Amino acid sequence: MKLSIEPHKRVWADLTLRPSGQDQAQESIVVNILQEIKTQGDLALKKYTEKFDQVKLSTFKVTPEEMEYAVSKVSEDLKRAIIVAKTNIETFHKTQLKENEPVVTMPGVLCWQRAKPIEKIGIYIPGGTAPLFSTVLMLAVPAKIAGCKEIILCSPPDRNGKISPAILYTAQMCGVTQIFKVGGAQAIAAMAYGTKEIPSVSKIFGPGNSFVTMAKMKVQQDGIAIDLPAGPSEVLICADDSADPEWVAIDLLSQAEHGVDSQVVLVTDSEAMVKKVEECIKTLLEELPRKSFASEALTHSHAIVLKNKTDQIDFINAYAPEHLILNHMEADFLVDQIYNAGSVFIGPYSPESVGDYASGTNHTLPTSAYAKAYSGVNIDSFMKKITYQKLTVDGLKLIGPIVEIMAEAEHLIAHKLSVSKRLAKLK
Repeated sequence: MKLSIEPHKRVWADLTLRPSGQDQAQESIVVNILQEIKTQGDLALKKYTEKFDQVKLSTFKVTPEEMEYAVSKVSEDLKRAIIVAKTNIETFHKTQLKENEPVVTMPGVLCWQRAKPIEKIGIYIPGGTAPLFSTVLMLAVPAKIAGCKEIILCSPPDRNGKISPAILYTAQMCGVTQIFKVGGAQAIAAMAYGTKEIPSVSKIFGPGNSFVTMAKMKVQQDGIAIDLPAGPSEVLICADDSADPEWVAIDLLSQAEHGVDSQVVLVTDSEAMVKKVEECIKTLLEELPRKSFASEALTHSHAIVLKNKTDQIDFINAYAPEHLILNHMEADFLVDQIYNAGSVFIGPYSPESVGDYASGTNHTLPTSAYAKAYSGVNIDSFMKKITYQKLTVDGLKLIGPIVEIMAEAEHLIAHKLSVSKRLAKLK
């Protein structure tokens, strides 16, 4: 980790930069993939599946027999853990279902809003070295609560043409309607544009590598909605001398192990704490199967010493982390001053891992400082809201002249006449 002691605010912009895994060559590859899927459909999907996943598939859809086999391969302990996590996620997300009461804005003018589910959504679930079955929970559970009619899931196959049993079991548990063995940018293209086998959807959710992220951003330009701009995983930990340095170290590593382009940041008022954490990281790294990923991520990560609490808070808000851990004596005081963060973990007994899996909150969160403007995935992500208005005769008579004046001022005479002709007939 790169150490910065009392950095001046003029260099904060550099310290909040994320590592970029995208370049023009990658963009060109993604654009070509999207175009081929759009024009050639399943034929192009088969080509790219063979090229990137090293497997030939005659069909992409997961069969009932494959589902049955997958269920038998998941341990009972894991099944029980998934059920508990699913229950907690349901409990938390159900509280987000709210209906607004109709309101009379002026006599005879009634307005209201209703939330309607997005009928067809797509979920992308990474496979490979880290099959994220937990993300199935985070996306399919709120989608079902919201009332989405179709939930399409794509995940890359292994070299035997299979998807991780844990992903398939969780998908079945959560009510996913169709599952396809397709990965990468080509999966995003298939869900965006549709093929003969894979239906198009109205909105695409889920994390992925830089190719997947690029593909999501590109299909958004074609009018396909996506959940949020998401890049590599990140965490910022604000810790003081009360924190256990080993706990701080393992919390940093829990994000660093996601991938080589992940970033972790330690903000503290103590240079001694930085040294203790670094010593713990050296020891703990040796225990990690994904040591190489974590080690690479640490090379573009930061330890920042800021003595002043106001400076610490200001830096956190400037960085706008995906995950923020407040392992600090004054965590409850600090949290009220945080405006930019995807999800906040308060106190020493709230590791970020609980939010990743089972506390109930959603782990699909804005990265790369998008937390300044975006929320994480929630029930509203799977719904769109329609507004309604209903006027009585008296209501139109009351509001009509106001509309006439405003429409004429904007030189939109048909707008004015749509009111004027009604008022004239009512006289």
